[in-house]
Amino acid sequence: MKTIFLKELKLNLKQFIIWTVTVGLMGFACILLFRSMEGEMKDMADAFSNMGAFSEAFGMATLSVATIEGFFATEVGTLHGIGGGMFAAILAIGIIAKEEERHSGEFLLSLPVSRTKVVAAKGLCVLALLVLFAAVCTGIYLAGFAILGEEVSYKEFFIYMGSGLLMNIEIASICFLISSLTGRVNIGAGLGLTLVLYTYDIIGRVVPDLKDYIFVGPYSYANASEIFSGNEANIKGFILAVIIMASCICGAFFCYQRRDLAS
Repeated sequence: MKTIFLKELKLNLKQFIIWTVTVGLMGFACILLFRSMEGEMKDMADAFSNMGAFSEAFGMATLSVATIEGFFATEVGTLHGIGGGMFAAILAIGIIAKEEERHSGEFLLSLPVSRTKVVAAKGLCVLALLVLFAAVCTGIYLAGFAILGEEVSYKEFFIYMGSGLLMNIEIASICFLISSLTGRVNIGAGLGLTLVLYTYDIIGRVVPDLKDYIFVGPYSYANASEIFSGNEANIKGFILAVIIMASCICGAFFCYQRRDLAS
């Protein structure tokens, strides 16, 4: 099991570096841009806060983009949320299915290791890389704040980064289950799932009839604007996330144990 875990870490290291550097540095660049755009943002803050549905969807109605917290929540928060969700989806959607697609599953399962341990090792690899992704991005964003000399509410910042990690794990767990059910790596399905969940959250914040059901999506509790605005935690969203993660992970073990793998 340890050998499989380390092997998966090595195989996914390049993908991890690309996504972490891309998302982290883009967020870092946005933070540094705040100083040069601060004057323009002060002039546009009132206009952005009165753009109706657009302001509601991106949190500009509750936070001023002229402050570092508001700018981070609306700009970097969106970038980190979408980028992190896509990385989680791509990482998990193929980590099991690739063995069957590349016809390496026969060799893997001929080793003295059970299917349960194979799934467990791959799942732990996904979890480890998502935690590292969140940790590295956190460090990069903090470096950006330090360079600017700007103070942010670190309590809300760390709550947001922790919620983002939980959201990524939830998306990954859904894709992990899909990976255990199919013998093909379907990256499009993973990316599509992430975009659908993000779009659902945006629409849910605009359409009154959907606001009571917005907690169904993982982006509901990892919304930077709500967190930095000091709103109450989305308890229903967190509870549902835990249920979905537990169900998908257990489902992945159950389904992979009983599947007839294609030769």
